[in-house]
Amino acid sequence: MSKSPEVEHRRKAFGWAARDTSGVLSPFNFSRRWNTEEEDVAFKVLFCGICHSDLHSIKNEWGFAKYPMVPGHEIVGIVTEVGNKVSKFKVGDKVGVGCMVGACHSCSSCSSDLENYCPKMVFTYGGTYYDGTPTYGGYSDSMVANERYVVKMPESIPLDASAPLLCAGITVYSPLKHFGLDKPGMHIGVVGLGGLGHVAVKFAKAFGAEVTVISTSPAKQKEAIEHLGADSFLVSRNPEQMQAAMGTLDGIIDTVSAQHPLLPLLALLKSQGKIVMVGAPDRPLELPVFPLLMGRKIIAGSCIGGMKETQEMIDFAGKHNITADIEVISMDYVNTAMERLAKADVRYRFVIDVGNTLNKA
Repeated sequence: MSKSPEVEHRRKAFGWAARDTSGVLSPFNFSRRWNTEEEDVAFKVLFCGICHSDLHSIKNEWGFAKYPMVPGHEIVGIVTEVGNKVSKFKVGDKVGVGCMVGACHSCSSCSSDLENYCPKMVFTYGGTYYDGTPTYGGYSDSMVANERYVVKMPESIPLDASAPLLCAGITVYSPLKHFGLDKPGMHIGVVGLGGLGHVAVKFAKAFGAEVTVISTSPAKQKEAIEHLGADSFLVSRNPEQMQAAMGTLDGIIDTVSAQHPLLPLLALLKSQGKIVMVGAPDRPLELPVFPLLMGRKIIAGSCIGGMKETQEMIDFAGKHNITADIEVISMDYVNTAMERLAKADVRYRFVIDVGNTLNKA
């Protein structure tokens, strides 16, 4: 017989969880593993970002939810205790945990510092850990993870605004690096100006690129150029603007998770240009092959990054003062935040002030 979440492990924890496909979150007592003989790092959660994937997950829109579910994979806080085999962290360090807390450490992906593509990768929440117990995320007062999956947060940027970088930041940083779109002077397009897109603009600019934001909404032009520092703006529904920009981009980071046409985007690329998909539309997109052939163009995908690259990303963000634009909320506002997120009513990322507002009932 399986144990209740409160007694599965020795370390008591408290958070907010969804119990069913309604996605409604409410107070939840559970427990976290802890072994002082191992490489575990325990930390007090101070802030946790709300990712759109949290909304999909709590409502089981992807079909593999496990309830009760404590969401959250943009988790930052202060180390309170370390196992005696821990070598990278000490009590008092500012740390973070992103989208994963485990992998096999023996496959070709893990051997290449790409644990995110390991077939046995363990998600921070909604997954199953090595001991067979469920993983719980950062909408909670504490977190425990093996030191392999913990990153050291920079002192130069605030914890609340850097929390979303542990998902949104690495999601756009990794493809820019891997596909060679991080060279000064390149012309990079960013499709969509939301939680991912606004961070993509910041990283691309820090790499020295010229950045064009591509959006269906003309109202976002001022924000893109004057606030985020983009060099130009294209309204994707404006044929004249799109025609004038044909063949000008070295690469495009496509952050849109809704159905949208790829043909106009392909036309913006130079020969041998690349579109990298980091959004996840819930229906297949139409792929026009002829433009790929005629320009030796590439459409690729990318999903977060390995732990080495995630630490590299957060260090780069600290050096260049890159943070997410956030709205800090209290824990008891989280259900309203989810409703607003579903309507894209946030600029650009909600972050829960867990440390100050998570109170036991």
